[in-house]
Amino acid sequence: MELELQALVTLAKEIAQYNIPDGSRKINGKYIQSHLHSRLEAMHVKLKEQIKDVDAAQSKEVSLFWYGMAESVHVMGTFDGWSQGEQLSPEYDGSFTKFTTTLMLRPGRYNPTS
Repeated sequence: MELELQALVTLAKEIAQYNIPDGSRKINGKYIQSHLHSRLEAMHVKLKEQIKDVDAAQSKEVSLFWYGMAESVHVMGTFDGWSQGEQLSPEYDGSFTKFTTTLMLRPGRYNPTS
């Protein structure tokens, strides 16, 4: 969608540079071709900002690990509303166990507990 809007902006800019025929309509003191270009350019800027905001809010994989002696380990926190939590998978190395998991989290600060 952004590429389509950029193409329209470029096309409107080109049209706005043509000779303006006598009797052409004006909007707010600008010929309609220039007005169209300005409006499309403003929409393009807003759309790019919104796309950037959406990308920033996308969930990302976050790997967690904990070393220790335990039969099972769960992590819970504000990321899941302090509900059931997420179980970590154990990997025994002979003396300690490494528990790991991967969570899909949106950018932000979380208060976890295990």
